[in-house]
Amino acid sequence: MHETVLLHESVAALAVRADGFYVDATFGRGGHSGLILQQLGPAGRLLGIDKDPQAIAVAHEQFGSDPRFSIEQGAFSQLADLIARRGMTGKVDGVLMDLGVSSPQLDEAARGFSFMRDGELDMRMDPTRGQSAAAFLATATDETIADVLYRLGEERQSRRIARAIVAAREVEPITRTVQLANIVAEALPRHEKHKHPATRTFLALRLFVNDELGEVERVLPQAFEVLAPGGRLAVISFHSLEDRIVKQYLKREAKGDDLPKDLPIRASEIHARVKLHGKVVPSAQEVARNPRSRSAVLRIAEKLA
Repeated sequence: MHETVLLHESVAALAVRADGFYVDATFGRGGHSGLILQQLGPAGRLLGIDKDPQAIAVAHEQFGSDPRFSIEQGAFSQLADLIARRGMTGKVDGVLMDLGVSSPQLDEAARGFSFMRDGELDMRMDPTRGQSAAAFLATATDETIADVLYRLGEERQSRRIARAIVAAREVEPITRTVQLANIVAEALPRHEKHKHPATRTFLALRLFVNDELGEVERVLPQAFEVLAPGGRLAVISFHSLEDRIVKQYLKREAKGDDLPKDLPIRASEIHARVKLHGKVVPSAQEVARNPRSRSAVLRIAEKLA
């Protein structure tokens, strides 16, 4: 069963107004959207966005009859275009992003996200677009595979794993999740206790196949482009690479103009574009109830002008 992480905290961060216009840029299974709609009045509006065709089907099923709600299939890096089409650029009151994959995506073997369930080695959030993980591993050099595993999975044994993958594919194509997990496990006879040796490999491949970090880098400036002054951005990250991108971007925007340290200038003359509202992590109770929430970090920011 899917449980939305930091549900109440993230929606509270938006400071929802009954007549506001909001964007749930990662609809998933609709947990955030449902709570936002509860707080909107008849004049309020909510736009949902998601790559996953299954998420789009859920959106139509759950909220299709609600005139305040609309859904778009696509990447959240299309945010600026989707809002411009509605004539709402600079008028959005809040944008919420819940990064990463949802529990239903992890739990469905056919999607290929998890080494815990045998399925096609796909990993695409939108299975109709782009290159699957299996297709990438079938042709990439060991140097390219090692770079992806090291850069995106922070896997210190990336070269050893990459060589094992290339050797294994010469025997038979690597097309299944458990098949890949076994190749990695055999390549790493020593690994961390209580952690499957393929954990970092699967994370890196998922991030690569979906260009997840690139998507985050592209969407953050768009979020502040579409927000109205006083509008809020709430972003939930689940691992350090995502969170670092969000944290550093927000910090730069909050700092304002990049001026020499010893330049005599008043604080009021520094054109900060963003006000930070801190970060939130799950409570001990939430982590106990939903262990997948343990690495989540919610960062909140407000557009100043």
